[in-house]
Amino acid sequence: MIHLQENIRLLRKQREWTQGQLAEKLGIKRSLIGAYEEGRAVPKLLVIQQLSLLFGLSIDRLLTVNLSNEKVIPGTDVRVLSTVVDTQNEERICIVPVKASAGYLNGLTDPEYVAELPHFALPVRELSQGNSYRVFQIKGDSMLPVPSGAYIFCSYVESLDGIRDGKPYIVLTADEGVLYKRVFNRNEEDGTLLMKSDNEAYEPYSVAADQVLEVWQSIGFLTFDLPEPSTMDMNKISSMLFKMQEEIKNLKEQ
Repeated sequence: MIHLQENIRLLRKQREWTQGQLAEKLGIKRSLIGAYEEGRAVPKLLVIQQLSLLFGLSIDRLLTVNLSNEKVIPGTDVRVLSTVVDTQNEERICIVPVKASAGYLNGLTDPEYVAELPHFALPVRELSQGNSYRVFQIKGDSMLPVPSGAYIFCSYVESLDGIRDGKPYIVLTADEGVLYKRVFNRNEEDGTLLMKSDNEAYEPYSVAADQVLEVWQSIGFLTFDLPEPSTMDMNKISSMLFKMQEEIKNLKEQ
């Protein structure tokens, strides 16, 4: 049985939020919250995912469990992460290719979906045991010299408070999907994160903190786009310097 409408009402009231406040956190109209709670409308999948993250509950529990029969403790800034483990219960590293980015937004809280992503183990000292890691393939040139198509190795960030200003992160948002930017946490000031590209051709912009679904700190990248040899190699530079010295010498003699 689906218990979504009463669960939304229960969880909202436990947090002492008005329908308008909950709507603002979800980025939707207040009238929709009333429609959801009265059973006149069903939230879109993305809204259900946002509710799951906002209330710190799995989608399955949010939909199928009558929470009024349980003691649900209100929480804030909760991030729910689905992971994959091997037969020894060791966590695997999942890869999110560019082609899977849209699907990942819809399935990031679904353990079955995450388990279907490509995953592997990498026994290197840079990846500490006990942390959760994921690899995201990026698209575009906004973070050059990291090229489009590169795979970004990331460590999971449990809370927005864990963001370190100026460090590169993969940020998943409800509106823009997978973003790779340097992030500045302005949450305490105005509820936004400042997103800055390394490529100066792109202007910085802000993202509302309540639109953030997941945050991963970048710790390295893998690319198959090998750089071409520099046209300004050392031999050419030495030749240019020698010619400049000769020209200066000739000028002095004149």
